Amino acid sequence: MNPIFKHGPSPQHRLVLVLFCSALLIFFDHKMNSFEFIRGYLQSMVSPLQYLATTPKMALDWAMENLVTRQKLIEENQKYKTNELIYHEQQMQLDILKQENDRLRLLLASPVRTDAKKMVAEILSVDSDPYSHQVVINRGANDGVFEGQAVIDDQGIVGQILHVGTISSRVLLITDVTHALPVRIKRNGIRLIANGTGNIDRLAHNHVPHSTDIRVGDLLVTSGLGGKYPEGYPVAKVSAVRQDESRPFSLVQSEPVARINRLRYLLLLWPEKPNKIFSSKDDLVTTKETN
Repeated sequence: MNPIFKHGPSPQHRLVLVLFCSALLIFFDHKMNSFEFIRGYLQSMVSPLQYLATTPKMALDWAMENLVTRQKLIEENQKYKTNELIYHEQQMQLDILKQENDRLRLLLASPVRTDAKKMVAEILSVDSDPYSHQVVINRGANDGVFEGQAVIDDQGIVGQILHVGTISSRVLLITDVTHALPVRIKRNGIRLIANGTGNIDRLAHNHVPHSTDIRVGDLLVTSGLGGKYPEGYPVAKVSAVRQDESRPFSLVQSEPVARINRLRYLLLLWPEKPNKIFSSKDDLVTTKETN
């Protein structure tokens, strides 16, 4: 189509004029900020159009974000529930370990003599026979355990080793009816025999004369006689004293201080080397050679 008006500047002149005007406007805008007001006005005019143009995208992003967030919340909720179960299970394990740790600390701090050789043992099984008070521990001949060895807990005497295996041993508890140990009253030193009764919380003391000075609450400790148990370890507390003149002897009962029905860890004791009061001839010869 031919233009109606063919007169006027040529396209080259128009291009040069446009470039010149553009350069002039850029110069004034850069150096003098002459068009700042006009730029702000134009920006205000096109802002609604910009908001309108971005509305579909914003709506789509909002919908996607809410849907993703809900799915994410469901996943996080499930994750938190799983973690809660794991933490509860770990908390129970920590409580068990803490209790075991406390028991071991009490056990290691309990002995009367701290210089004696000791070894911690754990109970593997308890005799199922209600009339037999025996337990099996995880220490045996490989650990140096021997028959007749004294066994205690954090409170007092528990029993002695009955049979020794290679890696395990059987312990006869002081409450077994076949067990007896010599004890003495800590308050006045009177000697007694503590016999097992087959009852987990009772020991019997036979052939106690009526004139014996014994009271309820007296602490009975090992006398050291017999060579089985070292002297001075707590055994039981007197729980009953009945002096019936119609009977030849007093009826005396005591309660073990060891927690026989709640045993988990035990302590094995090795006998101490006796202190020699009287020197033998060999010792005298050795002393002279040393001097």
